[in-house]
Amino acid sequence: MTTARIPTRNRRAEILGAAAALFAARGFHGVSIEDIGSAVGISGPALYRHFSGKDALLREMLLDISERLHEQGARLATAPPTAEAALDALLGGHIEFALGNPELIRVHERELDNVPEPARRAIRRLQRLYVEEWVTVLSELHPSCEPARLRAATHAVFGLLNSTPRSAGELPPEAMAAVLHEMARAAFAALP
Repeated sequence: MTTARIPTRNRRAEILGAAAALFAARGFHGVSIEDIGSAVGISGPALYRHFSGKDALLREMLLDISERLHEQGARLATAPPTAEAALDALLGGHIEFALGNPELIRVHERELDNVPEPARRAIRRLQRLYVEEWVTVLSELHPSCEPARLRAATHAVFGLLNSTPRSAGELPPEAMAAVLHEMARAAFAALP
């Protein structure tokens, strides 16, 4: 007789999710290991089986989102047949991330300086690579525009898209996604 295997929960992902919510609400220094453990139903010391401490949690959280965005950006920038379609895909991917992860955006904005320096450099490098995916697509759409201007425009649009911790809530997600997409396209259309 075989017994059905019950899927195990991904405890690391649970811990990272709980830590993101707590860091977003109370700040990195306002959250203890015990708070995070309690949020996932384990003792604080049991958390050390999964992470060496709060610093390691924050480092993995921010490295993970930077890696995911970069990988997604590389895929979305090259898969569509035209630069217009690639820009729409990049916008759609980033908007989906922003609407689905406002806690991670807030944690990144507030807590990146609490990540130890080697990991902070890696996070920044991944972010620069992600921006360059956008710049490559935008340079096809605006060939006379210098890369520094395209980079500046990309960062400005990220500011708009990453405003979701403060702006999303009054509109249903689909409506908010449409507003963000339309506004971002208008911002890029203002490039010469």
